[in-house]
Amino acid sequence: MTLIKSISGIRGTIGGKPGESLTPVDIIKFTAAFGARIKIRNAGRPVSVVVGRDARKSGPMVSSLVITTLRSMGINVTDLGLATTPTVELAVTGTGASGGIIITASHNPAQWNALKLLNEKGEFLSAADGEEVLKMAASEKFEFVPSGNEGSLINDDSWNQRHIDQVLALDVVDTDAIRKARLTVAIDCINSVGGIIVPQLLKALGVEKVTGLNLIPDGNFAHNPEPLPENLTEISDHVKREKADLGFVVDPDVDRLAVICEDGSMFGEEYTLVAVSDYILSSTPGSTVSNVSSTRALKDITEKHGCSYFSSAVGEVNVVEEMKKRRSVIGGEGNGGVIYPALHYGRDALAGIALFLSHLSKSRMKCSGLRRLYPDYIIAKKKLALDPGRDFNLILDAVRKEFSDKEIDERDGMRIEYPFGWVQIRKSNTEPIMRIYAEGRTLQEAEDMAGKIILIVNKL
Repeated sequence: MTLIKSISGIRGTIGGKPGESLTPVDIIKFTAAFGARIKIRNAGRPVSVVVGRDARKSGPMVSSLVITTLRSMGINVTDLGLATTPTVELAVTGTGASGGIIITASHNPAQWNALKLLNEKGEFLSAADGEEVLKMAASEKFEFVPSGNEGSLINDDSWNQRHIDQVLALDVVDTDAIRKARLTVAIDCINSVGGIIVPQLLKALGVEKVTGLNLIPDGNFAHNPEPLPENLTEISDHVKREKADLGFVVDPDVDRLAVICEDGSMFGEEYTLVAVSDYILSSTPGSTVSNVSSTRALKDITEKHGCSYFSSAVGEVNVVEEMKKRRSVIGGEGNGGVIYPALHYGRDALAGIALFLSHLSKSRMKCSGLRRLYPDYIIAKKKLALDPGRDFNLILDAVRKEFSDKEIDERDGMRIEYPFGWVQIRKSNTEPIMRIYAEGRTLQEAEDMAGKIILIVNKL
């Protein structure tokens, strides 16, 4: 059983012992700590929080505990029910709330759940603010109100449509071009909240035909929910069988987007952001940002447009911070996370879908042809279990010593630069593992670079 407290929120497997996994005790404690922090920041003012959840089977139980805890602290709650992560983010600012809690473990398997914590801007808490919440939880410095002073509860299911309306209102979303393209789009929504909102979005965009898999939001994840090629064979076959122009795959909380070409090949999760950025930069010059674990293709495309590229540490909050600093027009993460500031500062697969379809429709190309426009790098993604008792710094020391002759970036774990690529090792924010990513011109180059790191770790 696992409980992880990080920049990405509080997440763990459901059941087990308090402090070792995500139990009711832990849910109440961390929710109360978050509520106490918000009340301190809003001293003397009414406090409200927006809550939404993905379709995991544990969602109703976790949501009930979160909402009851907040109300018992005198905090007013707006419950969106089943809602995507970006929908909750937009609702925080749209309702003028003091913060938000999204109940989702994102790409983690079905037995996991999590509390993603948002500030009043609808953005994830900074590392410093997150640390405050953890300290409050550890010290249990929170109080509950007397009977009769509980916060109110409003159930609001209007935000799916509001989210779609805001996407459609973007100047760069070309519904006329999409409608004229008469597209058939296949989707895989992993039996979570994407099954509700993605078909609605596609219809509103003017897509002629939508065909899909796993659209019932019952939490019965049909495959591993992380949108990686090895988990997408079913939708790949479906795209070819239905003669679809392309396919879209979202994760359980719809903040990551993967694209399948008309021939069933993977557009590449790393290339969702690359293609969308190419489209945005063609009309809106400006800088771009992705994290240090993302493909260098974004840098290539950005510089092709005569603009500047910047990188950040892994984690949405880090990317957003760098984007604000650089006044970026587009950014995100190579895991299919598109952040378009003209809409909001959060990864948003709905925005990604609308921008990608606009790009594809106006290009008048097939999806596979569009992919061939971009640099062809290959990333090998590996992971190794991280024993809680193992000192990760000792691993970094060994890697640093082995690659002392190379340029090393230590903003997030350790990234070693090669003339033709890079390799990175870092602790995951979301799982008890270390990730080893390597990018090269060929799969063999990437595998070789990752293999050297794995060999060093295994020797230890």
